[in-house]
Amino acid sequence: MSLRPAFVAASIVGVFAVQALVLYAFGQPWICECGYVKLWEGVVASAGNSQHLSDWYTFSHIIHGFLFYLGLWYFFPRMSLLQRLVIATGIEAGWEIIENTPMVIQHYREQALAAGYVGDSIINSLSDTVAMAIGFIFASRAPIVATILIALGLEAWVGYSIRDGLTLNVLNLIYQFQFIKDWQSGG
Repeated sequence: MSLRPAFVAASIVGVFAVQALVLYAFGQPWICECGYVKLWEGVVASAGNSQHLSDWYTFSHIIHGFLFYLGLWYFFPRMSLLQRLVIATGIEAGWEIIENTPMVIQHYREQALAAGYVGDSIINSLSDTVAMAIGFIFASRAPIVATILIALGLEAWVGYSIRDGLTLNVLNLIYQFQFIKDWQSGG
């Protein structure tokens, strides 16, 4: 069964609405409390990190899109691309909601790079979900080797630039290794 594009668009808009409303209910601000919206916030240790349209962690969300495409393509080969995109959007929105729970925010604060983390603004969270969709669509069109090389390149570039990235973020959520904490702190 293939979904009509209008139904897919309505489903994705619905997912975005639920994501925004839940984050609003959590008390997350719509935009940066600084009162303006920037396209890019490049300072990880700033109050604007995770508050504007994009930041260093946007690249992790693009990689989420690569991974979701690969996983859904592998496990659901008969499902249409649009159906998989709706599911991937739902998964990403779910992660964005979980990421902004008090428990996860507190866990992030215990990490070297996120001492002052207050969670995402709603606009940043929605932008992260858009970044995932961009990664998903890219992965659906690009050769798998190109997608893998770009994912590795993004991880290496972000890791070099800010001493963090998707892999380190996941590791730190599971267990905080002292040598990683020391390295991220500049030690």
